Amino acid sequence: MGIIGNVKEEIRIIRERDPAIHSSMEVFLYPSFKVMLHYRLAHRLYRSGHFFLARWISQRGVRKTGIEIHPGAQIGRGFFIDHGNGVIIGETAIIGDNVTLYQGVTLGGTGKEHGKRHPTVGDNVMISAGAKVLGSFTIGENSKIGAGSVVLEEVPPNSTVVGVPGRVVKRGNQPIPRDTMDQVNLPDPVKEDISNLQHANSELINRLLDLEAEVRYLKRTEEKSCEEGKCAYREVCRQKERCHEKIKCCQKGQEGCPVSCGEKQTES
Repeated sequence: MGIIGNVKEEIRIIRERDPAIHSSMEVFLYPSFKVMLHYRLAHRLYRSGHFFLARWISQRGVRKTGIEIHPGAQIGRGFFIDHGNGVIIGETAIIGDNVTLYQGVTLGGTGKEHGKRHPTVGDNVMISAGAKVLGSFTIGENSKIGAGSVVLEEVPPNSTVVGVPGRVVKRGNQPIPRDTMDQVNLPDPVKEDISNLQHANSELINRLLDLEAEVRYLKRTEEKSCEEGKCAYREVCRQKERCHEKIKCCQKGQEGCPVSCGEKQTES
């Protein structure tokens, strides 16, 4: 595709995904448009072996836009960076068609390993503001990465990922992210876990309160029975060494409570 074709494609993409644009002329002011012109040229030079010149052009794009795309990265059609400041795309990153990134996104590596060390992003993926995708794995097509997430492992297609580290909280039956561009209405697994813990804690407290009330009732009933000479534990005193009522029974000298019971209590 020639430069005229690239310009037309960029106009179409930006008008489709950014509601803030009012005229096609504004496209020429967009950082995404400027950096992609630099990238396309730098990428061709990089593939031809002109590495220094490719990086020189790439760095000019960084200074103008705040977006750093290594000329070795492979980017498909329909790529759009909204706002864009702070976006970093590593050398071995592979990006499919119709992918959208927001400001502060990093497609990076995890160390000094050689070879493929940056992520592969499938078609129709949206990566929200501030998300970090680190490592050589694949983000499945039609997936959405929540703002501020840190993704360290493979993401299945048609998934939503949130959190630090990122985890899949929703799979399947999703609209294509570029149709809605929704960064907000995502599941919150941390909030769900806290709510579940609060519910379980409330149930546990209620059960403890019920048990305490039952113990107090039983204690009052036994004390009253003992005071009235109706000790319900006389037979138990004969059979068990440790009976919680034997002190009252034996010390009161209730009929039927053996002397040995009192002796054992005195020894203990």
